[in-house]
Amino acid sequence: MSKKRFSSDVKLLVIQYLEEGRHTLEEICTMFSVSVNTLYEWRARYKYGGAEALIRPNKNKVYSEEFKRSSVDDYLTNNYSMFDILAKYGISSLSVFKKWLKFYTSHSELKDSDKGMNQTMTKGRKTTIEERIEIAKACLANEKNYQETAAKYEVSYQQVYQWVRKFEDGGEEALQDRRGRIKPIEERTPEDELRLKIQQIERENERLRAENLLLKKLEEIERRRP
Repeated sequence: MSKKRFSSDVKLLVIQYLEEGRHTLEEICTMFSVSVNTLYEWRARYKYGGAEALIRPNKNKVYSEEFKRSSVDDYLTNNYSMFDILAKYGISSLSVFKKWLKFYTSHSELKDSDKGMNQTMTKGRKTTIEERIEIAKACLANEKNYQETAAKYEVSYQQVYQWVRKFEDGGEEALQDRRGRIKPIEERTPEDELRLKIQQIERENERLRAENLLLKKLEEIERRRP
């Protein structure tokens, strides 16, 4: 099948067809002229990142050695499919990840991608809790473009990557200390509990907003259909 570019609306429609189960995989592939792997990839990206994850990035991504190793290690635990890893880590394509996996399993050295890397991205600096939270949120809003975020805030690629992972795992609380751990229940003050509750509500509100956006887009797609 020829390689085509699809809008996020079309990808959402494909996912809708998959979830409804009224058509077989082969039928959907034929209707949209895509491969089965492409369908699985879109579904995984939507599962982990919502509608925004289906938007194709305009710039090539740059990945650190640590990032590559973490994604491969995660895959080798057998807890995730290759498509899950692709979506979970925001990796640009299946071929890119397969290349890392081949290098890793053949005991070759994984290296930082050097395209566009500069001194700003390789040299870290001290930051406040507020800065780390702001940077993590900014990176997530920018489709996990660690390179661009690092350059913008003048921190290292590795710092941004670690802060984003901690934020995704534990929210703002995970960035409160250097270890990025959430305090045990017995150590939490009433203020800590209130802050955690507010963060949970904020994350739930973000999830609901994303779902509402998807529903609106699907309604628009349905209205356009003949």
